[in-house]
Amino acid sequence: MIKEESYYNDTQRQASKDVGVIAGVKVARIASCLDKKGGQKNILVFDCGGGTFDVSILTIDNGVFEVLTTNGDTHLGGEDFDQKIKEYFIKLIKKKHEKNVSKDNRALGKLRRECERAKRA
Repeated sequence: MIKEESYYNDTQRQASKDVGVIAGVKVARIASCLDKKGGQKNILVFDCGGGTFDVSILTIDNGVFEVLTTNGDTHLGGEDFDQKIKEYFIKLIKKKHEKNVSKDNRALGKLRRECERAKRA
């Protein structure tokens, strides 16, 4: 599911879907839930971008979606998570192998790429 800003128009929504497809992301449509029965449901949608984090809470009732609230942090995102994961592994490598890789640019580059890949898995 790709979370879109509430102020997006139809062209921007379609562009979001297209970007997902280009990036190799399987784009699930929110409409896939419309055939589910069982009354009102609440769902949480979050978007962790490179530098932002957004959360929306929606309610679905009889096929009608209503956004209850949306909020976010423009100073928290995937890059922040990458940095924390990288710091964790630097400490782990130092403790487990008694090797300080914090000054080794080649090792840090590889570690950064692997952290990014692990986060996406």
